[in-house]
Amino acid sequence: MDKIYLDNAATSRDKAAVVKKAILNYYENIGCSPGRGGYEDSLKAGRIIIEARNTIADFFNVDNLKQIIFTHNITYALNIGIKGILKKGDHVITSTMEHNSVLRPLNRLEKNGIIDVDYIQCDQKGRLNPEEVEAAINKKTKLIILTYASNVSGTIMPVKKIGEIADQNNVYFMLDTAQGAGVYDIDFKKLKVDFLAFTGHKALMGPTGTGGFAVSKKMAAEMEPLIEGGTGSKSDQEKQPNFLPDKFESGTMNTMGISGLKAGVEFIQKIGVEKIREHEHKLGKVFLEGLKKIPDIKIIGPANLKEQVPTFSITAGSRDLGQLSFELDEKYNVMTRSGLHCAPFAHKTLGTFPAGSLRFSIGYFNTMQEIEHSLNALNNIL
Repeated sequence: MDKIYLDNAATSRDKAAVVKKAILNYYENIGCSPGRGGYEDSLKAGRIIIEARNTIADFFNVDNLKQIIFTHNITYALNIGIKGILKKGDHVITSTMEHNSVLRPLNRLEKNGIIDVDYIQCDQKGRLNPEEVEAAINKKTKLIILTYASNVSGTIMPVKKIGEIADQNNVYFMLDTAQGAGVYDIDFKKLKVDFLAFTGHKALMGPTGTGGFAVSKKMAAEMEPLIEGGTGSKSDQEKQPNFLPDKFESGTMNTMGISGLKAGVEFIQKIGVEKIREHEHKLGKVFLEGLKKIPDIKIIGPANLKEQVPTFSITAGSRDLGQLSFELDEKYNVMTRSGLHCAPFAHKTLGTFPAGSLRFSIGYFNTMQEIEHSLNALNNIL
């Protein structure tokens, strides 16, 4: 078979034709910076940004498009949020299933004596008990940070309950939607989120180098900008503008990428998140049942699509997982990812540290034939 891509948790390699068309259209017909000129092509670029904000605000159910801030990726978004809201003496609650995009900025602030962090221990399937989160709240708690789903085990977190707990205790709630946005219904208002970080290059089907966050007006007012500079507004002033989105957006925008991201989200809206999820779950169910039939394979995480996204991590006895990943690619054209997946705490929680696991993550453009071929490949090698 042709190359089979099962690393969608890292990035969605295959893009809809409309995404490529949008990117090409920007370079061929516009090519200018938004908000940096009064000529027609600069205004066209500006309209792309406005339309993209509106599309994403609608997608996540955010009231005002100005609450949508664009960044280079979700790592930038999370850093802006974490370092912008936390001050000396603040207390943060997170889980042991988080990505390094959350763990590392928290670690630096904690090591520097600025904040205190409670890491709520998840079980060996990666599941979080909301009662333990609530019990950890104290009078200094400023922020709860949680991933929507684990990028290692696929475990879906109890985000609705955590949002309610945060709201009842007047604590900000930050949600990392890298795993889930584009496949699951993630509603900014219903989940009572104050800061929703998203990335463009995964299930939102946009290009790399795109992402951002939606932020509540209350949290935005209290946050400090991480990066300051030219915004195309208030250029007569030396200080950063204090209004959205300019407060958190400095420098030339990635208009090409945002064009593609807008087209990717519109593609999802046209198909429907539910249909995308149904397709991925259909493939995921077959893959999961197939894994259970192969000797020596241990499935890491819930092994239940009612509790996880279609991302599956495995170990295979004493088998070297890096070598197994190499053989799948070299002999059978199946692309996977082995290792720690930038989430060491998650692997410690799941019992797979330090060797890590071999991860298969399904996307919308995968087919049943590819799933069956991948299962056969695994079975043949093992």
